[in-house]
Amino acid sequence: MDFNLDKSLSVLERTPRVLRTFLAGLSSEWTLANEGAETWSPFDIVGHLADAEEANWIVRARLILAQGSNRRFEPFDRTRHLSLKFTQTLEQRLDRFETLRKANLAELESLRLTPDQLDLKGEHPEFGPVTLGQLLSTWVVHDLGHLAQIARVMAGQYREAAGPWEAYLPVLQRRP
Repeated sequence: MDFNLDKSLSVLERTPRVLRTFLAGLSSEWTLANEGAETWSPFDIVGHLADAEEANWIVRARLILAQGSNRRFEPFDRTRHLSLKFTQTLEQRLDRFETLRKANLAELESLRLTPDQLDLKGEHPEFGPVTLGQLLSTWVVHDLGHLAQIARVMAGQYREAAGPWEAYLPVLQRRP
């Protein structure tokens, strides 16, 4: 399936609300748990999503649309949020993500992208040439992947408590 802006917006605009509904007011037992060393908690994931709003999707879309001589993306620091772990609350992270997402979606909609623009290319530091349509599609999948990750991390707290039902609960299957 090709990239569809309206379909994508219907997911992207909901993510902040889904996260707030799912996480706000939960105890830190739920929001700070992770899957072990070098894995992320729901709290960490919200921070990562906010950082991506600030430094990834729209920044890279602007670079592609400018079609200047340098179309190479700056590397995205996927772990920047970890350095802010003890300076922000979950509520602050949710607020920051929501504010940044609203602004980014307003800018995205204002671009009134054409099919030709979706085929414009930038250069990813690892993957090489990528199109604007691929970048925007990845934004949607990135949101959905992290929503699934949050559910998996939280469900994992009850892996042993579920007993034999673990066999029927794919969300409890151990990470590869």
